[in-house]
Amino acid sequence: MALSHDPADEAPVQLVAADGEQVRQAGQGLAPTADFAWLELLRDGLTFDLIGLASGDAVGFPQIEHRFDLEDTPNPVRHEALQLAPGQHLAGGERTTPVVKGLMALARDLVQHFEEIEAVVWPPSESAIGRRFFESVSTAWLEGGPFPALGLTAFRETIDGALQSIGLSFWINQELRIESPLSIDKVAATRLGVRLVNQLILVGGIEGSERIVAPDGNLLVMRTSRNGKFIRVWRE
Repeated sequence: MALSHDPADEAPVQLVAADGEQVRQAGQGLAPTADFAWLELLRDGLTFDLIGLASGDAVGFPQIEHRFDLEDTPNPVRHEALQLAPGQHLAGGERTTPVVKGLMALARDLVQHFEEIEAVVWPPSESAIGRRFFESVSTAWLEGGPFPALGLTAFRETIDGALQSIGLSFWINQELRIESPLSIDKVAATRLGVRLVNQLILVGGIEGSERIVAPDGNLLVMRTSRNGKFIRVWRE
């Protein structure tokens, strides 16, 4: 990770703790060139913008519906948010694997360097991920391990009793639905969902239908919905 561009070299650049106290400052004077104070960071040959630093305006606090390895859901009363995003030259490629992996690697680097960062929020799944869990699963993925399905996707129970993924469509333009009665045991269904998310990320989704063998040996059917937006799963 390297600092590749500071748009206000003579302005103070600060990181802030969860309670709003200053933890680091550099430079003299105060002359931000925009409402948001930001830095351009370089990682693996790609540039990313870190937005929302003091002394500029704060970025909007993200919506959070799911949390992983966190006792409490982060909120704007106790926390301040920074936004890490692909640079403008990466426009149109934000969802490609190299860009997302670069983004995750940079977020992991920041978590390792600054203890004040309490969580990483992934907006597509509306998930807040605790720093230790994020560092663990992101490092495993970056080193060739499994996709961090719990965090970069999440699961919720639907009105009709299915277990449905949230955020998988960011990767493959489809969400996963584990149908009842396969979804009755939510723990087992979530474990199955994690396995299937990993498989679907590798193959890029499906068209039509497929048959697979579940961990318990039962045969399962995977079939796209009529509108193509969901992959439905049930016992054969």
